[in-house]
Amino acid sequence: MKDNETTNEEQAAEENETPEPNDKLQSDEVIDAEVREIDDSIESSGKAEEESLEEQVKRLQNEAEEYLDGWQRARAEFANFKKRTQRENEHARERIAGEIITHFLGVNDDIERALAKAPETDDFQEWTLGIELIHQKLQALFDAEGVELIDAEGERFDPNFHEAVSFEESDDHEEGLIIDITQPGYKMGERVLRPAMVRVAK
Repeated sequence: MKDNETTNEEQAAEENETPEPNDKLQSDEVIDAEVREIDDSIESSGKAEEESLEEQVKRLQNEAEEYLDGWQRARAEFANFKKRTQRENEHARERIAGEIITHFLGVNDDIERALAKAPETDDFQEWTLGIELIHQKLQALFDAEGVELIDAEGERFDPNFHEAVSFEESDDHEEGLIIDITQPGYKMGERVLRPAMVRVAK
């Protein structure tokens, strides 16, 4: 009798300890739901992080393009400024050099007239040689600065390069041709330092 009671109690305890099938299924479903929720959360977080990184990369690319564009514009503007400054400096230098050389043209005329009438006696030979050396140095200075003699002899009169002192009848020249040069003219590049003074046939 006592043994039967013990056996019944043990069976009842085992029944109480063994979980019901429905309870186990519900527990598994809860766990699965929690796992899915965690997975969804991780996936959403990853997507958000990925979108955030893409936005950052795009923003940085846009900024880099803006900086590059600005740098290229600044570089082009600086190159243009440098070229413009060089041109202005060169023009200023040519203008100043031209103004200075213009003052020496009259001196060159005087030297050439002196040499044309230099005495031929031996007593003035050294004097003549000294004047010729001065004239050669002056011509070398003109050549170094690109100073050129304006063509006029036998040319057609051009008011851009010639200045007429007279218009004369001439049987040997056509109308408009230069008969004679009374004072040579000079130019430096495209700039006329002094027009040639000429007599023109009419």
